[in-house]
Amino acid sequence: MEQNSEKRAFTKIECADNLSAVEDAIYVLGGKWKLRIIVALVSGYNRFNEIQRAVKGISPRVLSNELKALELNGLVKRTVDPENFPVLVEYVATDYAETLKELVSMLGNWGVNHKKRITVNS
Repeated sequence: MEQNSEKRAFTKIECADNLSAVEDAIYVLGGKWKLRIIVALVSGYNRFNEIQRAVKGISPRVLSNELKALELNGLVKRTVDPENFPVLVEYVATDYAETLKELVSMLGNWGVNHKKRITVNS
């Protein structure tokens, strides 16, 4: 493993701690839908049906469950405005979700490079 631009081996403890932190992140963000939902929210889709249309292929039940999980982890805030009829429910990415921008950008860059690499090698 590399750390910054210096090459050095991680100790077994550092490696285990890093792996544990990565596992925690994957637990919160893993799966087919969570990052897609966060990207949709950051892009301005806030109503349930808007999010469902933006995240192609997700069922209402799965979207509901994923939104609840994201809310539990502090990445999404659900707001209800009972003054409207019908009641207006919106989902908003929290400031904490905004901290994922760099990670999503890095994953996107890695994905582009990976696709180039495997299409060249096939």
